[in-house]
Amino acid sequence: MAKLYFYYSAMNAGKTTTLLQSAHNYRERGMRTLILTPQLDDRHGRGVVASRIGLKARGRTFVHNDDLLELVREDIAANGALHCVLVDEAQFLARAQAWQLSDVVDKLRIPVLAYGLRTDFRGEPFEGSQYLLAWADEMQEIKTICHSGKKATMVVRVDDRGRAVTDGPQVEIGGNERYVSVSRAEFKKIVRGEGRIELHQPALPLGDKKN
Repeated sequence: MAKLYFYYSAMNAGKTTTLLQSAHNYRERGMRTLILTPQLDDRHGRGVVASRIGLKARGRTFVHNDDLLELVREDIAANGALHCVLVDEAQFLARAQAWQLSDVVDKLRIPVLAYGLRTDFRGEPFEGSQYLLAWADEMQEIKTICHSGKKATMVVRVDDRGRAVTDGPQVEIGGNERYVSVSRAEFKKIVRGEGRIELHQPALPLGDKKN
């Protein structure tokens, strides 16, 4: 039975990696998928969904006022049967679009897997995430860790000195250099100006050979 799934987390927990793995699993079994990604997120090129570990795929972009149910219907009319819809950066959905994704499930009987942040750098819910949390059939947290060693559940926006930024627009596209995942306790501490974030952490030596 088709369901609407919402996978949420703080930054850099592997949401996009998990999305791309799910899409690969469908395609490996001869099943067609559609990846949707907000047009405003063009860090890797327009329509490119890319993970931090190098996985990437081409997605269909959408803007805030697009009807996602109609977009899916158009894709089926043009390309044939569709077995799964995957949504990257789902926090940027409008309320109406979150409802339209539920229609994809209920009217078209196609499962929808949405991946996104739960809250912004002020600790406030994103519009898309707020309604996915309310309407999804199943929700699952993708866990990551804070530099303190605790589970990271919140996101802080930082400047080039690692200090918290508490003003500005809710949407500002960036990566590790702008947003950092922290525990709730660390979020409170950093926002109060009692600490700073070390921005550049060493990468895992994946594939490196020992001499």
